[in-house]
Amino acid sequence: MSEMDEDAVMSDVEGEEEAYQEGGGEDEKVQLCQLTQETISQGLSLLCRTGNGLGHAFVKLELQDKSLNDIAAISSFIHVRFLDLSNNHLTDLSPLASLTQLLWLKVDSNAVACFKEQPFAHLTYLQWLSMAVNRLTDLDGLVGPALESLNLSGNSIERVSGLQTGCFANLVTLELRGNRLDTTDGINLPNLQRLYLAKNSIQTSGGFRRG
Repeated sequence: MSEMDEDAVMSDVEGEEEAYQEGGGEDEKVQLCQLTQETISQGLSLLCRTGNGLGHAFVKLELQDKSLNDIAAISSFIHVRFLDLSNNHLTDLSPLASLTQLLWLKVDSNAVACFKEQPFAHLTYLQWLSMAVNRLTDLDGLVGPALESLNLSGNSIERVSGLQTGCFANLVTLELRGNRLDTTDGINLPNLQRLYLAKNSIQTSGGFRRG
């Protein structure tokens, strides 16, 4: 591992986490919404040739700040490559399983509590994933063979035993700021270049392999 960094600046993530907690605490008067075809149509942009080269489709979809708690309607938009679902109320990302062309996914400030039963095993081309400020406690179930950047800041992650080379061989940047880690054991990523661990309670460090 080269150029190993620790970023002590956490103000942006802390601000997001406070805003999320204030919005999702006692005040549950926010009207939750299911995703509709109309909302999807309004969020689509970036017309590109489809993967098979036989047609064109919009490949960018922005759905942030829509008070969404259900995204079942997204499953038929199989050509989407860039998707922003930030600042909603999502717990279930399974409808994304059919979006196998995804390259970039942002799900910051939602309520996802675990990776199990989530779609990541199907997203084999996904290169960039950000799930900052959710309710994650571990990484069980997360795989990312093509992932190069992973941001899990501002969660409640206590262990990272799932970060093994076989599932994350291409990971270069890993952000784990503002979690509950007390050790770096389990981070076994020889190609990792940037690691951010500020605002944890690290007592021991180990498990690193340097390429």
